[in-house]
Amino acid sequence: MQLTDNITTIKGIGEKTAASFARLGIHTVNDLIHTYPRNYLTYGEPIDIRDAAQGERCAVCAIISSYVDVRQVRSLKLTTMTVKDSTGSLKLTWFNSPFLKNVFHKGETYVFVGTVKIKNNMRVMEMPEYYKPGVYESMRQEMQPVYPLTKGLSNKTFQKAIMSTRQAIYKIDDYIPEDVLRENELMEISEAYENIHFPMNEGVLRNAIKRLAFDEFYKFLYDMNVLKKENIKQENVHKVVQGKAVADFVDELPYKLTKGQAEAIEDILADMGSDNVMNRLIQGDVGSGKTIVAATALYACVKEGFQGVLMVPTEVLAKQHFDELSQLFKKFGIKVANLVGSLSLKEKRKVYEDVKNGEVDILIGTHAVIEEKVEFRDLGLVVTDEQHRFGVNQRKKLANKGTFPHVLLMSATPIPRTLAIIMYADLDISVISELPKGRKPIKNCVVGTNYRNTAYNFIAREVSEGNQVYVICPMVDESDTLDVTNVTEYTDTLRAALPLGIRVEMLHGQMSPTDKNSIMEEFLLGNIHVLVSTTVIEVGINNPNATVMMVENAERFGLAQLHQLRGRVGRGSKQSYCIFINGKESKESTERLQVLENSNDGFFIAGEDLKLRGPGDFFGIRQSGDVIFNLADIYNHADMLKLAQDIMKKYGEKLSPSDANLMQLGYIL
Repeated sequence: MQLTDNITTIKGIGEKTAASFARLGIHTVNDLIHTYPRNYLTYGEPIDIRDAAQGERCAVCAIISSYVDVRQVRSLKLTTMTVKDSTGSLKLTWFNSPFLKNVFHKGETYVFVGTVKIKNNMRVMEMPEYYKPGVYESMRQEMQPVYPLTKGLSNKTFQKAIMSTRQAIYKIDDYIPEDVLRENELMEISEAYENIHFPMNEGVLRNAIKRLAFDEFYKFLYDMNVLKKENIKQENVHKVVQGKAVADFVDELPYKLTKGQAEAIEDILADMGSDNVMNRLIQGDVGSGKTIVAATALYACVKEGFQGVLMVPTEVLAKQHFDELSQLFKKFGIKVANLVGSLSLKEKRKVYEDVKNGEVDILIGTHAVIEEKVEFRDLGLVVTDEQHRFGVNQRKKLANKGTFPHVLLMSATPIPRTLAIIMYADLDISVISELPKGRKPIKNCVVGTNYRNTAYNFIAREVSEGNQVYVICPMVDESDTLDVTNVTEYTDTLRAALPLGIRVEMLHGQMSPTDKNSIMEEFLLGNIHVLVSTTVIEVGINNPNATVMMVENAERFGLAQLHQLRGRVGRGSKQSYCIFINGKESKESTERLQVLENSNDGFFIAGEDLKLRGPGDFFGIRQSGDVIFNLADIYNHADMLKLAQDIMKKYGEKLSPSDANLMQLGYIL
C-alpha cells in the first residue's frame, strides 16, 4: 500500500463508502492517515451514582430496578428504565431503541457509560453505552478514537479503514535525524501517526500530538523562511507617494480614525514609498476598523496609477466589502469590481476583461481572484483579509498576479506578541488595539444550562425590539459519543421555544456554498431573526443589527476563538450581549470562561488563553480557528512552535520537510 493509493484499494471500501469518505475530502490513503480523531473515548473506573456530576462523562455499575418502558412520544419511541446502586438511582433513556426491552431485565447488573444531566431534580443519562461488568473490565485500558463522520459513514468503518493503513504508516521515513529527535524528546514520525490513531494510553497520545504539531509548524516556518528570502530581494517597482492625497481622503471620512488606525496607515505609506516591496500584517482586534486602513492603502495605490485586489474568505464578506468600497470610492471615480464563484460565466468574463484592460481599479473577491483567467494590467497592491484562512501557496499565488506587488495581510486573530513574531517572521507587523468611538463594550455573562429558559426570553425580547441573534453550537448533527449541543436539533428546539413569528434558521459548514450564502444574505437583510450556526460564522458576516450571541457548550472552545465569535456582535451603536452557556460547570471551565466575562480585550484574552491551556485542551475544539494547520494550534502547542523555530534556526534548509510523506500536513494547496 502506498500513500498515494486511492482509498478503494483498502479492503472493504467500495465505491459507495469511498463516496462518503470523499464528502470529508478523503480520497487517498494519505488523506485518510492525516484525518485525525476529533476526540477519544476512555473507560474509567465506575463511580457511585451520587458522585456522577452533571455534564461529566462517567461509568456507573448499577442494578436494573424497574421494568423497561417503551412509549411513543411524537415521532420518537422512548425507552426508559431506572437503575440504582447503594448511593442513589439514575434514570436511563434511549431514543428509537425499542429492542432494548428484550435486552434488559429487572435485577441484572450492567455498567452504563454516558453523560449525566439533571432533570426534575433527578440524575438522567441519555443514550448511554452499556456493558456486562466482565466485558467492561476488559475495555478499561482502551482509548477509542472518534473520527469526523458524514452520512453513510460510521465510526467503526472509519476505524477499520485506518487499521488497514498501518502498513503504509510503517513505511514513512523521518526527515528529522535521530539525535535531534532524542535531544528534543520527539517521537519518530511513523510512531506519531501510529499513536494518534491507535494510542495505548494518554501519555503516548500526547507525545504523538506534540510531534505532529511540531511537523506542521516546522513546514510552515520552512515555507515562511523561503518566502522571506524571496521578499528581501524584491525591489519596489510600484512606489506609492500619496501622502497629501491620503490626508485629504482621511479628512473627508465621516469619522475620526483611532490612533492605531492612523499609525497603521503611516506604516503602510512608508513601506509603499520605500525602496523595498511592502510585506506587512495589520493585526487588529475584532471590530477595530482594519477595513478602512486597507481601503486607504488601496486608494493610495490607485491614485498612483496601479491596481489593487482584496481577497476575503467568503462570498458574503466579499459582497459587503464591494458594496462599502464602491460607495466610498464613487466620488473619486475609482471603479470597483466583485469576483466570486457564484457569478455566471458571462459576468466573470466581463470582470476578467475589465481587469485585464485596466478598467477596474480595485478587484474584490474570494479565492476566485487567484484563478488563472484573472490577469491584471498593473497590480500594485494585494490585500488578504482574515489571512489565517488562506494557505501560504494561495497567498503566494495571488502575489504572483503582478510584478512584485505590495502585500498587506489583515488578521483579527489576537495572537500573543511572542508567538506572532514567530508566526509572521516574514512580515512587518502593525497592531490596532483600540476600537472606534461610538462602539459600546459588549456585556458578557457566563451561566449554566439552567439559564437557558431565561436566555430564550431575553432573545425573544431583543427580537421584538428589532434586533437579531446568533446562537453557536459546536456540532452539526447529533453525536453518539459526545454530549454536546448540535445545530440541527437546536434549531428545532428554538423554533418550539420562541414565540410564533420569530424566524429561526441554521447555518453550518456541510451546507453547499450557495445555501450558506443564501442564509447569510437573508440574515443580513433582517429576514432571519435567529441564526443557529457552527463556528462557520467566525468570519464572513458583518451585521450591525445583531445584538446577541449565545454560545452553547462554550467550555469546548478556546478563549481566543470565543472572542472571535463574540466579534460578530457589537458592530453597531446598539448595546450588545454575549451569553456563554457552560455545559460542564466545572471549576476549571468556569474560571476560564470568566476571563471572557471580565474582558473584551482580545490581546489580553489571547495571553490568558496561553496561560490557562490545560491537558484537556489537547482534545477539544481548535482554539485559534486557523485552518492552515490540520492539528497544530498556537495556543495548545506553543512549546512546539518555539521548538520548530529553534530547530529551523539551527539547521536552516538542511532539514527539508518537502517530501511526499508530508504532502498533507494541513496545508490548503
